[in-house]
Amino acid sequence: MLSERQMARISPHFPLSHGVPRVDDRRVVSGIVYVIKNGLQWKEGLSGILCGGP
Repeated sequence: MLSERQMARISPHFPLSHGVPRVDDRRVVSGIVYVIKNGLQWKEGLSGILCGGP
């Protein structure tokens, strides 16, 4: 997971919510970083982590 300091640095670049509940930006960015660092394809490493699917 990203630290508070890291999130504070990138959070101004996230879109604002407009009435629709948003997912946790920290989980999304952490998942993207995980995939990039481990050289995975989305289907290999994130099944169920970000979207709750199988």
